[in-house]
Amino acid sequence: MDKKIRVAFIYKASNQFYNKEHFDNTTYYFAMHALKRNKNLEVDYFPAEKSFDATKLKGKYDIIMLGNHNSSTPDELIGIKQLDIPVIARCGDFHNAKKYNTIKFHEKYKIDYYYNFMSENYFYKFYPKDFKYKPIILGVEPNFYQNLKPFKDRIKDRILVTGALGKKNLKSKLANRILNPKRSGWYFYKLRTMCNQLPHVDHSGMIGKKYVNDNFASHLSQYQGAIAATTFYPTIKYWETSASGCLTFMEITEQNDGAYLGYKDGETAIFINEKNYEKKFELFLNDIDNPKWEKIANNGREFTMNNLSNDKAVESLVKLFKSLI
Repeated sequence: MDKKIRVAFIYKASNQFYNKEHFDNTTYYFAMHALKRNKNLEVDYFPAEKSFDATKLKGKYDIIMLGNHNSSTPDELIGIKQLDIPVIARCGDFHNAKKYNTIKFHEKYKIDYYYNFMSENYFYKFYPKDFKYKPIILGVEPNFYQNLKPFKDRIKDRILVTGALGKKNLKSKLANRILNPKRSGWYFYKLRTMCNQLPHVDHSGMIGKKYVNDNFASHLSQYQGAIAATTFYPTIKYWETSASGCLTFMEITEQNDGAYLGYKDGETAIFINEKNYEKKFELFLNDIDNPKWEKIANNGREFTMNNLSNDKAVESLVKLFKSLI
C-alpha cells in the first residue's frame, strides 16, 4: 500500500463557508468530509485568523492546502517561503482578481497551484499565464443526494429556477449599468432572469437564509424540471441540480465554456441559450408524460454522481498532489 499523502489544511474558521450551518455548505463538506474520506490522504486542519506559524509544518507534511488565497486564509503565514512544501490554494470569483488585488497572494503565500470548479479558460482571463490551475469540480456531497422524491411524484407542469436574479424594473437596470457595471444580476444571470419572467417558471428556494425544504437537494427534487443558467461560467448549481434527479435545463454556450463539464445535450441534460430557451421549455411542457424526460434526468444524475461528486473531485486533487511531491 502506498504511503498516505500528508496534507495540512490551513483556513479561517470564522469564514462562513466553513460553517456547516451556512446555507451554502458545499465548501464545508468538501474540505471537512470529502478530503478525509479519501484513503490516499491524511489530513490535519489548522484554523487560524490573523496569523499562522507555518514553520511548524516542516518535515511533517507533503502538501499545504489553503482554504482560499485571500478571504479564507490567515492574513499572515509566518515562514511559508522558507518551506519546501507545495502550496495549493482554492481560488474563487476569478473576475474579482483586479478588484481585490488577489494576484499579490501568489508570492505572499508561495502558491504553486490553484484549483476550483471553473474552467481553465475562465481562470486565465484574469490571472497570468504562468500561474498553474486545475479545474476540480467539487460541490456534490453524495449523501445529500440519496432517497430523494421519485421523478414521477414531482411537480411536472412547472419548471424551477433558483438563485440570484437581475432586477426587472428599468430604474434598477439603469442604476446597475452606471454604478455597478459587470456586477449586477443581469450581467451574471441574464438568461436565468429571462427564464424567471415566464409564467410556467417558479423561483423559490429560501426563506431568509434557510431553504424551504431540508436542504437544496430536497428542494430541487420537488420538481421534474429545473434551470441552471449563468452567463460566464457554470456554477455548482449545474451539477447539484442534475444530481437531484431533475431534468436540468443548462445554459451551455461558447461564452460560458460549459462543455468542459461533460454533459451531453438530449442525453444527460437539455442545453439552452437566449435564443432557444422558450422553445426547449415548451417541448417539455407540451409532452410532459414522455418517458424520455425521466431517462435524460436519470442519465444526468448517473453521470454527475459517477464523475462530478466530491469524492471524484478529491481523486483529481490526489493526482495533482502526486505530481507535485
